[in-house]
Amino acid sequence: MASYLEDKARLQARLRRIEGQVRGLQKMIDEEKYCVDVLTQVSSVMAALQKVGMIIMEDHIRGCVRGALTNSSDGAAADRAIAELLDVVERFVKAGPVGDPVGSSPD
Repeated sequence: MASYLEDKARLQARLRRIEGQVRGLQKMIDEEKYCVDVLTQVSSVMAALQKVGMIIMEDHIRGCVRGALTNSSDGAAADRAIAELLDVVERFVKAGPVGDPVGSSPD
């Protein structure tokens, strides 16, 4: 079960807004808008996606990770949950504004 279910409607609303922002970016490129204006919109989309990720990450930690740590009878399940969390945090940080987005390809 996904820990973000309580935030599902809020996440979907945010993602719909982001989808609109991306369509707006496509239109800006089609209309050959000024580079700085396009970059400002790209930054806005990236920040919005980071916020979605942070909501999901917080829900994951408070739900899935907490559950694994408190319900684990051996230490192995807790260790796996911690390792998974560290892995996802590392990927999330790398995909942030400083790193290359996941799935990007050079142009």
